Amino acid sequence: MSRGLRGSLVAVGLVAALTTTGCVGSAPSEAGASGDTIKVGVLHSLSGTMAISEVTVRDAELLAIEEINAKGGVLGKKLEPVVEDGASDWPTFAEKAQKLISQDKVATVFGGWTSASRKAMLPVFERNKALLWYPVQYEGLESSPYIFYTGATTNQQIVPGLDYLKEQGKKSVFLVGSDYVFPRTANKIIKAYAAANGMEIVGEEYTPLGHTEYSTVVNKLQQAKPDAVFNTLNGDSNVAFFKSLRGAGITAETMPTVSVSVAEEEVAGIGPDNIAGHLVAWNYYQTTTGATNDAFVAAFKATYGANKVTSDPMEAGYNAVKLWAAAAEKAGTVEVEPVKAAAKGIALDLPEGTVTIDGENQHVFKTARIGLVQPDGQIKEVWSSGAPIKPDPYLKGYDWAAGLS
Repeated sequence: MSRGLRGSLVAVGLVAALTTTGCVGSAPSEAGASGDTIKVGVLHSLSGTMAISEVTVRDAELLAIEEINAKGGVLGKKLEPVVEDGASDWPTFAEKAQKLISQDKVATVFGGWTSASRKAMLPVFERNKALLWYPVQYEGLESSPYIFYTGATTNQQIVPGLDYLKEQGKKSVFLVGSDYVFPRTANKIIKAYAAANGMEIVGEEYTPLGHTEYSTVVNKLQQAKPDAVFNTLNGDSNVAFFKSLRGAGITAETMPTVSVSVAEEEVAGIGPDNIAGHLVAWNYYQTTTGATNDAFVAAFKATYGANKVTSDPMEAGYNAVKLWAAAAEKAGTVEVEPVKAAAKGIALDLPEGTVTIDGENQHVFKTARIGLVQPDGQIKEVWSSGAPIKPDPYLKGYDWAAGLS
């Protein structure tokens, strides 16, 4: 970890301590801005079942903050991150969001992973007219005037994943997911797609977040013999699931799995031997070509260690910080409403390519990429949409999706 980042984290601890004891001065006249600094919130699960995925997103956001500060900050002021732990608990996310807004008086918050955490935070941000930048792919069918979504929505990840399976001649699919809003809503969409595209859903199983016993699910897979599995498990449940698949002799050649919440960080936790050959659907991989990504990967490894990997969600978190900073500079303030107005249409060259904010729904244009997990834990792109896809969170462009929202 770099000296600058360690210093930022020490400052975070000091700010948190002063805030708790009531020693901080009166609220600043402009949200988040006090003296020579602008406070921003970073809210992720640093403990619990989702820590396997979210710690690296926090790290990427702190890297973006450090890079911005090295270039003079935002509006001539250094960014001061206030880091909180959502602890893989949705009520805790709502509680910490409220603390960041009302007590720490941050200018904006970067945070969340699961849709359950986002749904818990949404009314907090809307009630306070505060701004959340949510960095992870999700099930769509949502927009909020106080959330910017920098991960993929359905037509930029799930639909391309299904299109790829269809192109590969896969006609029967088994659905496996964690038991909460994202997998259940995603699978509702997948079933509508399947019905319109000649696919058969031959099974649908859900397990609680943090679940680690998958022999029953694997037995059902063996009985159903699907052409492919569509996996919406989240967190460390993926470790147990893929180990169970391999233990049962199910291989990527006989029953390929497409995952939408397994990136390089999770592959490392699962063990490449247990998942190599299976497919993932994202918008960015560490192997994505381009000078901007080369610099990003080098900076991340230099800060956190040569063995660390980059991944789609953490890249989207990194992007969120850069996009917010660009909007604040354009607005000439960190106040929420001017920043929202300034953000419309902003386009930046980021590790995944050009990322543009859609002013209609506060999502971003993203290139869809299907990847194949390699034995070394990296992911090789095997298909791409070729250009950024306009976000369509309500799937208005698909006749088969009518009525889903």
